[in-house]
Amino acid sequence: MLNYTEIGKKIYNLENPREYHRYVVFRARCLLHPQRMKRLEKFFASNELLAKIADVYPFVYEQPTRAFFYNKSTFAERAELVEQHMTYLIEQLKPQEVVDLYSCREQLLWESADEGEKLRLRLFFHPGQRKEGLLSLILSADGKGDLYQMMFWIAPDKSGDWSLWIGAMQGPNMEDARDIIKQITKRCHAYRTKNFILHATQETAKALGLKHIYAVTNYGYYAMNHIRRDRKLKTSFSDFWAESGGTPCEDKRFYELPMTEYRKSMEEVPTRKRANYRKRYALLDEIDAAIADNIKKLRK
Repeated sequence: MLNYTEIGKKIYNLENPREYHRYVVFRARCLLHPQRMKRLEKFFASNELLAKIADVYPFVYEQPTRAFFYNKSTFAERAELVEQHMTYLIEQLKPQEVVDLYSCREQLLWESADEGEKLRLRLFFHPGQRKEGLLSLILSADGKGDLYQMMFWIAPDKSGDWSLWIGAMQGPNMEDARDIIKQITKRCHAYRTKNFILHATQETAKALGLKHIYAVTNYGYYAMNHIRRDRKLKTSFSDFWAESGGTPCEDKRFYELPMTEYRKSMEEVPTRKRANYRKRYALLDEIDAAIADNIKKLRK
Protein backbone atom coordinates (compact mmCIF):
# COMPACT_ATOMS: atom_id res chain seq x y z
CA MET A 1 0.00 0.00 0.00
CA LEU A 2 1.17 3.51 -0.78
CA ASN A 3 2.87 5.39 2.03
CA TYR A 4 1.39 8.85 1.49
CA THR A 5 3.62 10.31 4.19
CA GLU A 6 6.82 9.28 2.40
CA ILE A 7 5.50 10.27 -1.03
CA GLY A 8 4.44 13.65 0.34
CA LYS A 9 7.92 14.22 1.77
CA LYS A 10 9.42 13.56 -1.69
CA ILE A 11 7.03 16.05 -3.29
CA TYR A 12 6.93 18.91 -0.79
CA ASN A 13 9.48 20.98 1.11
CA LEU A 14 8.10 20.57 4.61
CA GLU A 15 10.22 23.44 5.97
CA ASN A 16 8.14 25.84 3.88
CA PRO A 17 4.79 26.59 5.62
CA ARG A 18 2.86 26.76 2.35
CA GLU A 19 4.39 23.50 1.14
CA TYR A 20 3.64 21.87 4.48
CA HIS A 21 0.01 22.91 4.15
CA ARG A 22 -0.12 21.35 0.66
CA TYR A 23 1.42 18.18 2.10
CA VAL A 24 -1.35 17.93 4.70
CA VAL A 25 -4.04 18.56 2.08
CA PHE A 26 -2.44 15.96 -0.22
CA ARG A 27 -2.59 13.29 2.47
CA ALA A 28 -6.19 14.19 3.32
CA ARG A 29 -7.35 14.01 -0.29
CA CYS A 30 -5.65 10.66 -0.80
CA LEU A 31 -7.52 9.31 2.21
CA LEU A 32 -10.80 10.72 0.86
CA HIS A 33 -10.36 8.80 -2.43
CA PRO A 34 -8.96 5.43 -1.29
CA GLN A 35 -10.32 3.29 -4.13
CA ARG A 36 -9.09 5.56 -6.91
CA MET A 37 -5.68 5.95 -5.27
CA LYS A 38 -5.42 2.15 -4.94
CA ARG A 39 -6.15 1.82 -8.67
CA LEU A 40 -3.49 4.43 -9.42
CA GLU A 41 -1.00 2.60 -7.21
CA LYS A 42 -1.84 -0.69 -8.92
CA PHE A 43 -1.32 0.94 -12.34
CA PHE A 44 2.17 2.20 -11.51
CA ALA A 45 3.07 -1.12 -9.88
CA SER A 46 1.92 -3.11 -12.93
CA ASN A 47 5.35 -3.17 -14.57
CA GLU A 48 8.94 -2.20 -13.88
CA LEU A 49 8.98 0.81 -16.21
CA LEU A 50 5.89 2.44 -14.70
CA ALA A 51 7.26 1.84 -11.21
CA LYS A 52 10.49 3.56 -12.20
CA ILE A 53 8.59 6.55 -13.63
CA ALA A 54 6.62 6.92 -10.40
CA ASP A 55 9.87 6.71 -8.43
CA VAL A 56 11.62 9.51 -10.36
CA TYR A 57 8.41 11.51 -10.74
CA PRO A 58 6.24 10.94 -7.63
CA PHE A 59 3.98 13.81 -8.71
CA VAL A 60 1.88 11.27 -10.63
CA TYR A 61 0.25 10.60 -7.25
CA GLU A 62 -0.19 14.30 -6.48
CA GLN A 63 -1.59 15.63 -9.76
CA PRO A 64 -4.96 13.85 -9.46
CA THR A 65 -5.44 15.33 -5.98
CA ARG A 66 -5.21 18.96 -7.14
CA ALA A 67 -7.43 21.04 -9.44
CA PHE A 68 -5.00 20.84 -12.36
CA PHE A 69 -5.10 20.37 -16.15
CA TYR A 70 -8.40 22.07 -17.00
CA ASN A 71 -11.34 23.87 -15.41
CA LYS A 72 -13.67 21.72 -13.30
CA SER A 73 -11.69 18.53 -13.88
CA THR A 74 -12.59 15.80 -11.40
CA PHE A 75 -10.34 13.61 -9.28
CA ALA A 76 -11.25 10.56 -11.38
CA GLU A 77 -10.66 12.41 -14.66
CA ARG A 78 -7.23 13.59 -13.58
CA ALA A 79 -6.19 10.12 -12.40
CA GLU A 80 -7.34 8.59 -15.68
CA LEU A 81 -5.57 11.30 -17.64
CA VAL A 82 -2.26 10.51 -15.90
CA GLU A 83 -2.68 6.79 -16.58
CA GLN A 84 -3.59 7.32 -20.24
CA HIS A 85 -0.67 9.64 -20.88
CA MET A 86 1.85 7.27 -19.35
CA THR A 87 0.31 4.28 -21.14
CA TYR A 88 0.78 5.94 -24.51
CA LEU A 89 4.37 7.00 -23.80
CA ILE A 90 5.55 3.58 -22.63
CA GLU A 91 3.90 1.93 -25.65
CA GLN A 92 5.43 4.36 -28.15
CA LEU A 93 8.81 5.43 -26.77
CA LYS A 94 11.92 3.53 -25.72
CA PRO A 95 11.89 2.83 -21.97
CA GLN A 96 14.94 4.88 -21.05
CA GLU A 97 13.69 7.86 -23.07
CA VAL A 98 10.49 7.96 -21.01
CA VAL A 99 12.41 7.74 -17.74
CA ASP A 100 14.76 10.50 -18.90
CA LEU A 101 11.86 12.83 -19.70
CA TYR A 102 10.64 12.51 -16.11
CA SER A 103 14.14 12.86 -14.71
CA CYS A 104 14.45 16.43 -16.07
CA ARG A 105 16.61 15.35 -19.02
CA GLU A 106 15.63 17.21 -22.15
CA GLN A 107 15.34 15.85 -25.68
CA LEU A 108 16.57 18.22 -28.37
CA LEU A 109 14.20 18.29 -31.35
CA TRP A 110 15.74 21.11 -33.40
CA GLU A 111 18.61 23.58 -33.24
CA SER A 112 19.13 26.61 -35.49
CA ALA A 113 22.04 26.52 -37.92
CA ASP A 114 22.17 30.22 -38.85
CA GLU A 115 24.37 32.89 -37.33
CA GLY A 116 23.55 34.28 -33.91
CA GLU A 117 22.50 32.76 -30.63
CA LYS A 118 21.18 29.24 -30.98
CA LEU A 119 17.45 28.75 -31.08
CA ARG A 120 16.29 25.38 -29.81
CA LEU A 121 13.14 23.30 -29.56
CA ARG A 122 13.25 20.86 -26.67
CA LEU A 123 10.92 18.22 -25.33
CA PHE A 124 11.25 18.61 -21.59
CA PHE A 125 9.39 18.36 -18.32
CA HIS A 126 9.95 19.35 -14.73
CA PRO A 127 7.58 19.38 -11.73
CA GLY A 128 7.04 23.14 -11.98
CA GLN A 129 5.11 22.56 -15.20
CA ARG A 130 2.76 19.95 -13.72
CA LYS A 131 -0.24 22.26 -13.27
CA GLU A 132 -1.00 22.35 -16.98
CA GLY A 133 0.29 19.09 -18.36
CA LEU A 134 2.62 16.11 -18.34
CA LEU A 135 5.07 17.16 -21.07
CA SER A 136 6.34 20.45 -22.47
CA LEU A 137 7.67 21.67 -25.78
CA ILE A 138 9.96 24.64 -25.24
CA LEU A 139 11.40 27.25 -27.61
CA SER A 140 14.54 28.78 -26.14
CA ALA A 141 17.42 31.02 -27.19
CA ASP A 142 20.95 30.95 -25.85
CA GLY A 143 21.49 33.84 -23.48
CA LYS A 144 17.77 34.62 -23.41
CA GLY A 145 16.26 31.59 -21.75
CA ASP A 146 12.90 30.01 -22.50
CA LEU A 147 10.77 32.10 -24.86
CA TYR A 148 7.64 29.99 -25.27
CA GLN A 149 6.39 26.80 -23.67
CA MET A 150 3.51 24.56 -24.67
CA MET A 151 2.38 22.29 -21.85
CA PHE A 152 0.32 19.26 -22.84
CA TRP A 153 -0.76 15.71 -22.12
CA ILE A 154 -1.71 12.74 -24.31
CA ALA A 155 -5.08 11.00 -24.00
CA PRO A 156 -7.87 9.66 -26.21
CA ASP A 157 -10.69 11.98 -27.29
CA LYS A 158 -14.39 11.03 -27.18
CA SER A 159 -13.98 8.99 -30.37
CA GLY A 160 -11.10 7.03 -28.86
CA ASP A 161 -8.43 8.66 -31.06
CA TRP A 162 -5.16 9.34 -29.26
CA SER A 163 -4.75 13.11 -29.15
CA LEU A 164 -2.53 15.86 -27.82
CA TRP A 165 -4.23 18.18 -25.30
CA ILE A 166 -2.68 21.61 -24.71
CA GLY A 167 -3.15 22.76 -21.12
CA ALA A 168 -1.42 26.11 -21.51
CA MET A 169 0.88 28.20 -23.67
CA GLN A 170 3.31 30.45 -21.80
CA GLY A 171 5.30 33.31 -23.29
CA PRO A 172 8.52 35.02 -22.16
CA ASN A 173 8.76 36.39 -18.65
CA MET A 174 11.72 38.75 -18.66
CA GLU A 175 12.03 42.54 -18.49
CA ASP A 176 13.07 42.99 -22.12
CA ALA A 177 10.71 40.32 -23.46
CA ARG A 178 9.19 42.57 -26.14
CA ASP A 179 12.57 43.44 -27.65
CA ILE A 180 13.74 39.82 -27.54
CA ILE A 181 10.58 38.61 -29.29
CA LYS A 182 11.00 41.27 -31.98
CA GLN A 183 14.56 40.05 -32.60
CA ILE A 184 13.51 36.40 -32.81
CA THR A 185 10.54 37.23 -35.06
CA LYS A 186 12.82 39.10 -37.46
CA ARG A 187 15.27 36.25 -37.42
CA CYS A 188 12.47 33.83 -38.30
CA HIS A 189 11.48 35.91 -41.34
CA ALA A 190 8.57 37.76 -39.69
CA TYR A 191 7.16 34.55 -38.22
CA ARG A 192 5.58 35.17 -34.81
CA THR A 193 7.09 33.18 -31.97
CA LYS A 194 3.73 31.96 -30.67
CA ASN A 195 2.92 30.66 -34.16
CA PHE A 196 6.37 29.08 -34.14
CA ILE A 197 5.70 27.10 -30.95
CA LEU A 198 2.24 26.04 -32.14
CA HIS A 199 3.65 24.88 -35.47
CA ALA A 200 6.29 22.85 -33.63
CA THR A 201 3.59 21.36 -31.42
CA GLN A 202 1.59 20.29 -34.47
CA GLU A 203 4.65 18.60 -35.96
CA THR A 204 5.46 16.94 -32.63
CA ALA A 205 1.91 15.56 -32.41
CA LYS A 206 2.21 14.07 -35.90
CA ALA A 207 5.63 12.60 -35.17
CA LEU A 208 4.22 10.94 -32.05
CA GLY A 209 1.46 9.33 -34.12
CA LEU A 210 -1.40 11.38 -32.63
CA LYS A 211 -4.60 12.09 -34.56
CA HIS A 212 -5.97 15.32 -33.10
CA ILE A 213 -4.94 18.40 -31.12
CA TYR A 214 -7.19 20.02 -28.53
CA ALA A 215 -6.43 23.11 -26.46
CA VAL A 216 -7.98 24.68 -23.38
CA THR A 217 -9.97 27.85 -23.93
CA ASN A 218 -10.04 30.89 -21.67
CA TYR A 219 -12.96 29.23 -19.88
CA GLY A 220 -11.18 25.88 -19.82
CA TYR A 221 -7.97 27.09 -18.19
CA TYR A 222 -7.47 25.36 -14.83
CA ALA A 223 -6.77 28.59 -12.87
CA MET A 224 -7.36 32.31 -13.16
CA ASN A 225 -3.75 33.54 -13.12
CA HIS A 226 -3.96 34.42 -16.83
CA ILE A 227 -6.36 37.23 -15.87
CA ARG A 228 -5.15 40.58 -14.59
CA ARG A 229 -6.56 42.39 -11.57
CA ASP A 230 -8.71 44.53 -13.86
CA ARG A 231 -10.24 41.22 -15.15
CA LYS A 232 -8.73 41.63 -18.62
CA LEU A 233 -6.87 38.69 -20.13
CA LYS A 234 -3.08 38.73 -20.25
CA THR A 235 -3.30 36.18 -23.02
CA SER A 236 -6.47 35.15 -24.78
CA PHE A 237 -6.03 31.47 -25.53
CA SER A 238 -9.36 31.29 -27.34
CA ASP A 239 -8.54 34.18 -29.70
CA PHE A 240 -5.20 32.66 -30.65
CA TRP A 241 -6.69 29.20 -31.21
CA ALA A 242 -9.34 30.78 -33.48
CA GLU A 243 -6.68 32.77 -35.39
CA SER A 244 -4.80 29.51 -35.90
CA GLY A 245 -7.71 27.75 -37.57
CA GLY A 246 -9.17 26.16 -34.47
CA THR A 247 -12.84 25.41 -33.97
CA PRO A 248 -14.78 25.42 -30.68
CA CYS A 249 -15.68 22.01 -29.28
CA GLU A 250 -19.09 21.14 -27.89
CA ASP A 251 -17.34 21.21 -24.52
CA LYS A 252 -16.62 24.95 -24.22
CA ARG A 253 -13.45 24.23 -22.29
CA PHE A 254 -11.67 23.16 -25.49
CA TYR A 255 -10.91 24.09 -29.08
CA GLU A 256 -9.85 21.57 -31.69
CA LEU A 257 -6.81 22.79 -33.62
CA PRO A 258 -5.68 21.73 -37.10
CA MET A 259 -2.93 19.15 -37.24
CA THR A 260 -1.12 21.12 -39.96
CA GLU A 261 -0.62 24.86 -40.17
CA TYR A 262 -2.12 26.54 -43.22
CA ARG A 263 0.46 27.83 -45.70
CA LYS A 264 -0.28 30.56 -48.19
CA SER A 265 0.65 29.81 -51.78
CA MET A 266 3.07 32.25 -53.41
CA GLU A 267 0.17 33.55 -55.49
CA GLU A 268 -1.54 34.65 -52.26
CA VAL A 269 1.54 36.51 -51.03
CA PRO A 270 2.28 40.07 -52.21
CA THR A 271 5.29 40.13 -54.54
CA ARG A 272 7.37 42.25 -52.15
CA LYS A 273 7.00 39.61 -49.40
CA ARG A 274 7.62 36.46 -51.39
CA ALA A 275 11.35 36.23 -50.72
CA ASN A 276 10.67 36.42 -46.98
CA TYR A 277 7.96 33.74 -47.21
CA ARG A 278 10.26 31.41 -49.14
CA LYS A 279 12.89 31.74 -46.41
CA ARG A 280 10.26 31.19 -43.71
CA TYR A 281 8.89 28.08 -45.40
CA ALA A 282 12.40 26.72 -45.86
CA LEU A 283 13.02 27.21 -42.14
CA LEU A 284 9.75 25.45 -41.27
CA ASP A 285 10.59 22.55 -43.58
CA GLU A 286 13.95 22.23 -41.81
CA ILE A 287 12.22 22.24 -38.40
CA ASP A 288 9.60 19.69 -39.51
CA ALA A 289 12.28 17.30 -40.74
CA ALA A 290 14.33 17.67 -37.56
CA ILE A 291 11.34 17.06 -35.28
CA ALA A 292 10.27 13.99 -37.26
CA ASP A 293 13.80 12.59 -37.26
CA ASN A 294 14.53 13.21 -33.58
CA ILE A 295 11.21 11.84 -32.34
CA LYS A 296 11.70 8.79 -34.56
CA LYS A 297 14.89 8.14 -32.59
CA LEU A 298 12.90 8.20 -29.36
CA ARG A 299 10.25 5.77 -30.57
CA LYS A 300 10.45 1.99 -30.36
